[in-house]
Amino acid sequence: MSRFDGKAVVVTGAASGLGRATSLAYAEEGASLMLLDVNTERLEATAQEARALGAETKTAHCDISDPHACRDAIAMCTSAHGGVDVLSNVAGIVGFFHARDVTPEEWSRFLGINLNGPFFLYQAAIASLIERGGNILNVASSAAFVGEAYLVPYATSKAALVHLTKSLAMEHMHDGIRINAIAPGGMMTPMGETVSIPDGVKGDLIGRYTGIRAPSTPEEVAELILYVTSDRAPSIHGACLSIDTGITAG
Repeated sequence: MSRFDGKAVVVTGAASGLGRATSLAYAEEGASLMLLDVNTERLEATAQEARALGAETKTAHCDISDPHACRDAIAMCTSAHGGVDVLSNVAGIVGFFHARDVTPEEWSRFLGINLNGPFFLYQAAIASLIERGGNILNVASSAAFVGEAYLVPYATSKAALVHLTKSLAMEHMHDGIRINAIAPGGMMTPMGETVSIPDGVKGDLIGRYTGIRAPSTPEEVAELILYVTSDRAPSIHGACLSIDTGITAG
């Protein structure tokens, strides 16, 4: 029996990168999927791959910064799969800025996607998760734990996501569900490859993000997501597990 047979799993950011890798890993382990993203074309490509692996798969265009869209997506999952067993909040955005130049719109966008989205989806799914003894996995970042120049909106939103994870874990301590986060470091994804560096940055402050070892692959990180959200990890609750090739080790 596969780890997620009979489980309904929601994955955000499923169109590419870690979200795609996570979706396909769940598909290989028997999950029924509800895949969310704003890139409809690439989302459908991921869905086709998941279906080829035998997974019953639904998709929805979903801007997770919109609470109404989040509620609609969870309702669609409940209609298609009977409820929600796992909510994997993978979607996120990253960008380098001089902090003094960040606009209110940019600040709100980072918080909207990296922090508000996971919270809105939690609110929409929590009743079903409690009923089914499910769990939530939030993808944070190594940037949540160390000050990072030129990544102020990103690092702030990810640090807040870690605290959201821990606070929700405490609030639901007696509800039979698990709520955790993971914190990747550098990763080989399309999002990381398209990030631009603004003029005038200090190179020594950028270089410290890369670490000494090679960056992780999405497939490596997806395997940790599956382990934490599986029934093999019943004691992991309220945790944020690092998978950053040692970036935050010292």
